[in-house]
Order: sequence, then C-alpha cells, then structure tokens
Amino acid sequence: MTKKIAWITDSSALVDQDFINKFNLYVLPINIIFEDRPYRETIDITQEQFYDKMRKSKVLPKTSQQIYGDMVNLYKRLKDEGYTCGIAVHPTSALSNTFNSSVNAAKEVGFTLYAIDSKIVSFPMMKMIETGHSLIKNGYSVESIVEELDKMANRSELTGIPANLTQLYKSGRVPGIAAIIGNLLNLKVIVSFQNGRVGLKDKVRTIKRAKEHVSGYLRQQASRYVIDEVAVVHCHNEQDANQWKEELQREFPTLKFLIMPISACIAVHTGEGTIGLSWVRK
Repeated sequence: MTKKIAWITDSSALVDQDFINKFNLYVLPINIIFEDRPYRETIDITQEQFYDKMRKSKVLPKTSQQIYGDMVNLYKRLKDEGYTCGIAVHPTSALSNTFNSSVNAAKEVGFTLYAIDSKIVSFPMMKMIETGHSLIKNGYSVESIVEELDKMANRSELTGIPANLTQLYKSGRVPGIAAIIGNLLNLKVIVSFQNGRVGLKDKVRTIKRAKEHVSGYLRQQASRYVIDEVAVVHCHNEQDANQWKEELQREFPTLKFLIMPISACIAVHTGEGTIGLSWVRK
C-alpha cells in the first residue's frame, strides 16, 4: 500500500508560499512576543511589519514555541485525513523545545511521526524537505528517508555575522559572548552552529574581515567536500546579501548561490542586518 506522507516544519525554516504549495507543506508558526501581544510569524505579522515594530519597540521582543494545542490539532487532523505518517523537520533541539513538543503531540493523538532534529535553522531545513521529496519519488522507504535526513543534519552549515551583539547577549544563545560585551562598538563576531548549538567562532574589527572569514570557511569546505548550493542568508539586509552573492559567484563560478531571508524568530536574537552563509555538504 502506498503511504500518504505529511510533511511538517515551522517558521524558523522561513520557506515561501511557492515552496509550501509545491511540497504540500504544513508550517507551524513560531510566536514572537512584543509588549502588546504575541504574533504568529508569517500569519499575524509579516517580515516588514516585524522589523518596523522591532525598531519602534522600547523592549526587545522574545520568542516562544508553537502552542502545544495547535500541534495536537494538526496531528489529529492529519490522522483524520488519512495520512499514514508525517515527517517533521524541526529546528535544533538544543535551542528549541519544538522537537520534543512535536513528538509528544503526535503521540497524544496516536499519529505516526518521524521527527528530524535538523541541528540548525533556515536553509538546511528547506534542503532536507526537498531531498526527502526527491527520495520518495525514487522509491525510498520512509525509514531510509529519515536516516538520510538525519545524516544531512550532520552535514549542514550556517555561519553568520550578527548585527546586534546586545540582542545576542540578552538572548543567551551564544556562550562566551559576555566576554566581549564591553567592545560592542568595535567588534564584529562570527558565530556558527556546532552540533546544534550556536558557538562563537571568531571576532574581528570590520564587517569586511568578518565576511572574508566566512568566505574563507566556505573556500575550505568547498576544497574538501562537494557543495552544490549556497544560501546567502540575511535579516532584512537584501542589499548587502546581493552584493556578497555577486562577489562569491565570481570566486566560485561552479556553485549556485541564492538569497534567503532568515526567520524573524532568529532576527529577534541576532538583529536586523545580520548576514551569513549556509550550505549542506554532500
């Protein structure tokens, strides 16, 4: 019997509507909490509205995972609609409770769910969903697909240059950031996902040096592994992202580069203007 598989993710992946439609994807929104009320990302507030509101806000917004009841309702609906199982690609469980909540919600309604801890956010989550659908078309079993996506999580990279160290420090997401907080105006830091957590890779004096550091890491990786596609990710900083993409395309003519905005739930912690590179090694 052919299995009817539902694909689930959340707004930390920030896939666009065309992608959602193409893969019949169910997207759980993350809550962004401002002083006046919580907003469901991509539903109650757009990217433009989020950045405008964050600029005007006297208190930095916070994030909260999806409402557990919404997860339960989604999995109940999928079960009632005849889905055999679901494959859910979630953000790193080291920084978010979404993975565990999703697993528990599916158990509560008796829905078979294969949950993937992506160990990251953004672009690699999108690539996992794309890859999973390709494997289905090629006749792979659900178990084999899940195994491959788990392997992809260990080959995924996201290295970035946060725009606002104050927000990063207050978020508590990057160990060691407090040691350089006194030099906020003089330093650019480079952070990356390392085994699901965000770590401080280096600190330099200028954005030019920071970008060269990240480009150098791509250069090193490209010399050792097969990389087909690289995303220039950004928090409301498309102009700089496009400029960097052009520079990188000249240096790496065989690689495909694309521009991808980062979810507002990430920008809450890193600040508007953040920029970085992300890819999945073969």
